[in-house]
Amino acid sequence: MEHWTSVFALVLDWQVLVFLPLGVVLGTFIGAIPGLTVTMAVSILLPFTLFLDTLPGLVLILGIYKGGLFGGSISAILLNVPGTPAAACTMLDGYPLARQGRAGEAIDASLWASFLGDLLSVLALILFAGLLAAIGLRFGPVELFALILFSLTVIAAISTSGLIRGLIGGLLGLLAGTVGLDLVYGTDRFTFGQANLMEGIAFMPLLIGLFALPDIILFYARRRSPLRTDAPSLSFKPVRLGRAALISLLPTITKGSAIGIVLGAIPGIGATTATFVSYAEARRTAPDRERFGAGALSGVAAAESANSGTGAATLIPLLALGIPGDVITAMLLGAFYFHGLAPGPLLFQNNLDLVHGLYITLLISSAIVFLVGRSMVGGFQWIAAVPRDLLYPIVIVLMVVGAFAISNSIFDIYVMVAMGAVGLVFRALGVPAAAFLIGFVLSPLLENNMRRVLLMSRGDASAFFDSWIANCFYAATAIVVVAIIIRALQSRSSRRNARTN
Repeated sequence: MEHWTSVFALVLDWQVLVFLPLGVVLGTFIGAIPGLTVTMAVSILLPFTLFLDTLPGLVLILGIYKGGLFGGSISAILLNVPGTPAAACTMLDGYPLARQGRAGEAIDASLWASFLGDLLSVLALILFAGLLAAIGLRFGPVELFALILFSLTVIAAISTSGLIRGLIGGLLGLLAGTVGLDLVYGTDRFTFGQANLMEGIAFMPLLIGLFALPDIILFYARRRSPLRTDAPSLSFKPVRLGRAALISLLPTITKGSAIGIVLGAIPGIGATTATFVSYAEARRTAPDRERFGAGALSGVAAAESANSGTGAATLIPLLALGIPGDVITAMLLGAFYFHGLAPGPLLFQNNLDLVHGLYITLLISSAIVFLVGRSMVGGFQWIAAVPRDLLYPIVIVLMVVGAFAISNSIFDIYVMVAMGAVGLVFRALGVPAAAFLIGFVLSPLLENNMRRVLLMSRGDASAFFDSWIANCFYAATAIVVVAIIIRALQSRSSRRNARTN
């Protein structure tokens, strides 16, 4: 009783009750506006959460994340412009439905699929995170080193830019994570005599510059037209799905949610991959598969259920093992560290009140997403048409304030600008910024565990293979790399044959 009293005291704190719904509303708005991404919003607002208590700060970010998962489908359906990368799959059937005058049905199908997918994802988190954490307590430095190495390889392997570019991004992130004082000997590395780098590259300025700044720079660089205040191209009447239509979509939603949960729990895969896998599976098995791509509600439901199904599932490896599942959870990992917490098995031992409070707020946020979607449906067409010309100046101010506020240092603003330039170079070369970020976040963990193994074994490299668990991770890493190389060679051979024919 004492434990649950403490949990509900955390959940019923006024900050949680205010910032959780606020985060969902902000996430829905941001996801619905083309050009603004949830990643950008989280990177900008994350510094401001440091002035809040731990749970309110976390639920604000999670609310934005979960609201954005649904919000991205709005502009995809109404304007044929996905608000988030994962919503590109929703666009395939959502926009044709809107052109047929069925935008209201498409948005309602998206809302139901998002709500149910998110709810099932939270239940999976509650059921499996603690079990995985109990297993994680058996992990020593050898097992953790192998696990982090496997995570980095998977992140690189599933990169849409290809294996080589993904590996380059991850390795550059690992290198950037070594800037600062040596973990063992205390000597400075890659600081170039700059005292501001003694503690390493600041996480927040790096985050803001890498993900938010390139979008804004590219927008102004490519803009041809003056300030636009045009109305949305499509109007619609809010229409709710009938009970029969919703029941017919439930098998598709359930299957899509399961795909999203499984793929979301694997570090590095994320929502975009899960949505396309779910969409392909639904198209293969749906009775109306000939309508896919021309306006099928089941196509919208398949994409959005998998999209939201990844939401809480990405928290499973984060909370249980301290391994971020995607870019947002990598940012959350930084937020945990800033609040003096280390996600992983010990979190369940030392901060169980916080973990259970997080579970309850995640369940509440699922209901809030549904209520916000239902109450705001009439204004979605105007949200999607807000011109970026009006938004980006405000965003730039928030970025500068956010980068400066952590340490009150002008140098952090320089870091933000420099990382913005790095982000532009990454985009030009096709190097995934997500792989760089997760490599940067995991670099201290990888190095720390590697150094611990070498110190305990007095430099004997065979100690890395003393654990059967570690050897399983090494084998899985090798299998993933070989599979991706074979797939890349087959794809290249197919393209070559197509050109010759």
